[in-house]
Amino acid sequence: MEPDTRRTPASGAPPPALRRLDELPGPRGLPVLGNALQIRPARMHQQFEAWSKTYGPLFRVQLGRRKFLVMADHELMGAALRERPERFRRPLLGGRITREMGFDEGLFFANDDVWRRQRRMVMAGLDPGHIKAYFPSLLKVTRRLQARWQTAARSGATIDLQADLMRFTVDAIAGLAFGADVNTLSSDEDVIQQHLNKIFPALFKRTLSMLPYWRYLRLPADRALDRSVAEVKAAIRGFIAQARDRIRADPSLREHPGNLLEAMINAADAGGSSMNDHDVAGNVLVMLLAGEDTTANTLAWMIHLLHRNPPALQRAGEEVRRIAGEPSQFTPERMAQLDYLEACAHETMRLKPVAPLLAVQAVRATTLADVEIPTDTVVLGLMRHDSLLDRHFPHPTAFLPERWLGDGGPAQVASSAKRVSMPFGAGPRVCPGRYLALLEIKMAAAMLLSSFDIDSVDSSSGTDVPEKLAFSMGPVGLRMRLRERR
Repeated sequence: MEPDTRRTPASGAPPPALRRLDELPGPRGLPVLGNALQIRPARMHQQFEAWSKTYGPLFRVQLGRRKFLVMADHELMGAALRERPERFRRPLLGGRITREMGFDEGLFFANDDVWRRQRRMVMAGLDPGHIKAYFPSLLKVTRRLQARWQTAARSGATIDLQADLMRFTVDAIAGLAFGADVNTLSSDEDVIQQHLNKIFPALFKRTLSMLPYWRYLRLPADRALDRSVAEVKAAIRGFIAQARDRIRADPSLREHPGNLLEAMINAADAGGSSMNDHDVAGNVLVMLLAGEDTTANTLAWMIHLLHRNPPALQRAGEEVRRIAGEPSQFTPERMAQLDYLEACAHETMRLKPVAPLLAVQAVRATTLADVEIPTDTVVLGLMRHDSLLDRHFPHPTAFLPERWLGDGGPAQVASSAKRVSMPFGAGPRVCPGRYLALLEIKMAAAMLLSSFDIDSVDSSSGTDVPEKLAFSMGPVGLRMRLRERR
């Protein structure tokens, strides 16, 4: 067994004896089924957070034959994330199910050498310099969202907040990443979005299923999923074909790609890359799915939290109008100066992380703290638990963006806070799209605050906004009403 650095008491006494996974506390389950009947997938993260208060920061959960170690400790989870891919990897089941659906494996699910070569390809187009080059495309989509909300404000219509933000992120990703003008914002023909919205929930459901029935029996929902997969695969093939046509027509795009897809194709075509269009296609899917869902949900939560906290809303609005101006005046440099708005995004991700559960799988037998972890054991990190503790964040349940502002702005915030709140993960597999996600969030939020006053942001449930986990965690039923600023 590969040893781990365990916490040694300050007195210098030896660390405690190792415990086996079966010896950990945890919710009592049933024979064979384990805790399967107790878990509600849509609020599983909240159940695990509640169980951590009963069973402590390390406990076990069982789904059929699968046993999980659940950790409510940011230091231990950070150590596991930083020790990828040597000691821990992305869980293998997600990649297997993605391949079963008929998709090529992208960076999100890849492991080992596949992950290493794909990461170089993806990072070639997602560094801050390339993101700046994509700014005109993102601004065009932001202006379309502005026009859509102006129409709603003038008619007094209620806006389905998440649906509109999903349109925004789909259009943004299609334009920035693939050079495709999908434009779901200017019409109600959102076919690709409807198909994408079926895939992530189905993937989440299948990863939790005790019985892979879909391998033997195709239910109506599975046949509908197959149709959605076929449509998305066809769209991806079209994106790649169009990008190759542009590169053939303009060879200068080899040296200066206009979008992420062109950069990935160039990297795949480079001598000795050992990559092909299947690698490219897998990462187009990752960009579409992850880029749509996570950013839209973070934006929805952020708008909701700003509306509930008028002082923060006022300060953010004043900063936007002073620095960024109207959307026609937005520039990358002005977006970079919106320190308070970026702090609002970080505070939103602390309170409402769209990935409240993060999973890793042990490559070989190892240990974390005083727990023996057998090979292939999946470890689930509760990414919000420590962010809501007073010892890490005073007044932890309050929305206080100021806590992220150091003397030099967000970049100078105490590193300890960023080690506790890890919305983009940590270590070698930290999210490569984090710069793009933050820019999208700031662009949409700045447009809203410069162009509109928010009359209301309410949940259709009429109570506190429910959290729903469907691979990413989003709000349920947010509706918004706006007035144009004069």
